Amino acid sequence: MYYPEELVEEVRIKNDIVDVVSGYVKLQKKGGSHWGLCPFHNEKSPSFSVSGNKQMFHCFGCGAGGNVFTFVMNYENYTFPEAVKHLADRAGVKLPEMEYTAEMKQKANKRARLLEVNKEAAKYFYYQLRAPHGEIGHQYLKRRELSDETMHKFGLGYAGKNGTQLVQYLRQKGFEDQEIKEAGLANFSERGGLSSQFWNRVMFPIQDINHRVIGFGGRVMGEGEPKYLNSPETPVFDKRRNLYGLNFARTARSGNIILCEGYMDVIAMHQAGFTQAVASLGTAFTSEQASLLHRYTENVLLAYDSDQAGTKAALRGIDILREAGLVGKVIDMKPYKDPDEFIKNLGKEAFQERIDKAENSFFFEIRVLESQYDLSDPEAKTRFHREIAKKLCEFKEDVERDNYLQAIADKYLIGIENLRKLVVTYASQTGLVRPVERPKSGVQSKNTPEESAKKAQRLLITWITDDPAIYSKIEKYISAEDFTDELYKKVAERLFDELSQGKFNPAGIISMFEDDEEQRQAAALFNTNLPQLNTLQEKEKAFHDILLAVKRNSYEYYTLKLGTDVNALNKVIDGKKALEELAKTRISME
Repeated sequence: MYYPEELVEEVRIKNDIVDVVSGYVKLQKKGGSHWGLCPFHNEKSPSFSVSGNKQMFHCFGCGAGGNVFTFVMNYENYTFPEAVKHLADRAGVKLPEMEYTAEMKQKANKRARLLEVNKEAAKYFYYQLRAPHGEIGHQYLKRRELSDETMHKFGLGYAGKNGTQLVQYLRQKGFEDQEIKEAGLANFSERGGLSSQFWNRVMFPIQDINHRVIGFGGRVMGEGEPKYLNSPETPVFDKRRNLYGLNFARTARSGNIILCEGYMDVIAMHQAGFTQAVASLGTAFTSEQASLLHRYTENVLLAYDSDQAGTKAALRGIDILREAGLVGKVIDMKPYKDPDEFIKNLGKEAFQERIDKAENSFFFEIRVLESQYDLSDPEAKTRFHREIAKKLCEFKEDVERDNYLQAIADKYLIGIENLRKLVVTYASQTGLVRPVERPKSGVQSKNTPEESAKKAQRLLITWITDDPAIYSKIEKYISAEDFTDELYKKVAERLFDELSQGKFNPAGIISMFEDDEEQRQAAALFNTNLPQLNTLQEKEKAFHDILLAVKRNSYEYYTLKLGTDVNALNKVIDGKKALEELAKTRISME
């Protein structure tokens, strides 16, 4: 939903960033800022800075940065409207209600009603598990070594000995038969009337990312079939677009998400401290689920069963993850079948070691491929090498493909040029891409004139926001046009305009940018490391040098554009005058 800029700014102002971040991160005041361990990457020494004056945060380790909205979006994995609503509720700011058509109201009311049915059903199952007749379910979960705390966290329950009890309970709560059916909790038959398919089963409530119950999975007690039974598709439950446990895993801050096959694997892993575990919902992993994961991580570790079926599922999952732009790795579960069994036998420390040593997904694919060939047979070995060449052609980026080509050649002792020829041959036959030709020269240095110019511009903006009063002393020499990077120019334009009006609101400038990466870059502009100087004379000289460097770069930039930009001549003339005057001027910082 769109919110007016004035309302967004009101929400931001009423949520002091130090107070908000302190609710998530332990902060300690040092100098003019608060410092703590960054919640967005693992670190042992604090590099995460929160400035109450600027109302923004910045991590000097991983580069994360922004205002209070950015922080909540990154930490809670919220969209911008969700972050605004969350902070508005926190500050008691009333947001406008969305205007609904009659059809939209009907649909929204129906969804709300179905969510209520599911919520009541979850309560029913929860209390049934803890009642005397739920002992069979409770004992099963105890045998699986689940603690009462874990059972409570996941809302585990039990469905009674017949399917009519749940229906009777929900009717007593005021729900119509049609609502119970549409929620996927019961079916109608001429013989038995309305009855739930969930009976004599341990129940696993399935929640969306906002902890709302949208469906159920049930594990039969005894020898009945099917062993696991899931809710059907409903208006609130789409198996392809949800993941079990994601409501907890999305805030795990582990740097990855572990994808498992079943509910018990997820629960056992969370109990052991691996709260980033999720599972698909009784179906094969889907592209929609991969897209959902991409909202929360770049790295997915597959913890599928170590049997043949698990290997096939892992291979299928790798393709889906790669297509979604995610980095996939595979956790080796052997000698055990699944994560639950592994952790019970070897413990969480051993499982953490397997996480740390998770296998690159491409190497996993090649290793599985290798098992299909007798490499002692030259003909079979040749076919294996051809299959490797085919797999290498699947990489879309030349550099990535060439890196893997070198790694595979080293790993399997294949002559690198021979393997490259195989790739070229297969690519020419199929019309696929060919490997990149590696440059003969070394790596290009990052210390280019362009980067040096941008660094001076970053230093100048940080210095001005650290000491806003200095702007009035330099505004005759500098303008937003002197910032040659487009994003830097937008920031400077807004900053200088506000300072000239006696305002100072750097955190509000971050809100100009919708893209996360642009917000990060904008925040970094206000948090560049300034030189550590002791005397006033040293500070004045350093500031003067930075200001002069920005102005000189601007002059050179527009000089190069003469002949192509009709406005460049005026900028060059003005720039030369300003440069000459600035070179003779002392900027007082007293």
